[in-house]
Amino acid sequence: MSVIRHIRCHVFKATQAEFAVLAGVSQASVSRWETGVAPSLDDMRAIREAAAARGIEWNDAWFFEVPSETAA
Repeated sequence: MSVIRHIRCHVFKATQAEFAVLAGVSQASVSRWETGVAPSLDDMRAIREAAAARGIEWNDAWFFEVPSETAA
């Protein structure tokens, strides 16, 4: 599982389209992130800010490694 897919599915519990709106990008961008294209620093900042706005506890390490309990 990609790190962005983990964030989308397990942290935000959102579809690609919903996550795209939260991050301020297209659904195609989210799809590319999930298949290996890294989001920009601005995109990462937007994701972090979307989590904060929703009261989601955030960990920047999620951008770099999927937690072992959800890696499978």
